[in-house]
Amino acid sequence: MEIYMMNKPAGYLTARSDRMRPVIMDLLPPELGHLHPVGRLDLDTEGLLLLTDDGRLDPLLLRPEAHVEKLYFFRAFGRLEIADFGRMAAGVVLEGTRATSLPARAWLEGYTTIGASEALLPPKKHNHLMKNPQRPVTEGWIAIREGRKHQVKLMVKAVGGHVFTLKRVRIGRLSLDPALPPGGYRKLTSEELACLPTVIPKTADCARKEGNESV
Repeated sequence: MEIYMMNKPAGYLTARSDRMRPVIMDLLPPELGHLHPVGRLDLDTEGLLLLTDDGRLDPLLLRPEAHVEKLYFFRAFGRLEIADFGRMAAGVVLEGTRATSLPARAWLEGYTTIGASEALLPPKKHNHLMKNPQRPVTEGWIAIREGRKHQVKLMVKAVGGHVFTLKRVRIGRLSLDPALPPGGYRKLTSEELACLPTVIPKTADCARKEGNESV
C-alpha cells in the first residue's frame, strides 16, 4: 500500500479527470497516476488530501461509523459569536437538505475584516466586497466526523456566516505538513502511517501535534 499526502490548492477538482477543469492528478507525475484520492475536497477548498493505491483505506477513513475526525480552518464573512459556535457543535439543519449535522467540535479563532483579508477574497467578488472593507470576518475551526457535501460551509451558513476560505488541516491524528507548499505532495513517513486507522501494522508511534483547542 502506498499513501501520499497532498496539500491540495484551491482551483483543482478532487477527481482523476475532467473535461473542463484541472484536477489534482494534474499535479502528480505520470508514475503516480495509479493513485486515487481518498474522499474529496471542494474545488475551492485547500489542505490535506490523501492519495493511495489501495481501496481498503477509503472505508476505514470515510465510512460514518468509523467516526474519523476531520479538522478544518475557515474564514467567513460576518461576525459569528461564541453561541454560534456552540450551535454548530450541537448540530444544525443543513440548508437544502433534511439533515441535521452530527455533534461536532467548533471554536472561535478570532476576528478580522474584509480589508485585512483582501488577498484571500474571491476574485470575481473582489471589487464589490472591497466597497465595505471594515465588514467583519470570522476565523474559526470545525472538527466533524461525517462528510456530507459542502458540510462545513452549510454549518457556518446555518448560523449566519458565509465561508470564503476553507482548509483541511487534519484527518484523524494525521496533520498536514506545514512545510508542504500548495500543490506539493510526498509519501507518508512511518510515524504518520501510525496515525491512520488502516490495515498497516503499527510499527511506530504517532507523533501527534495538538493546538490549543476548545469548544
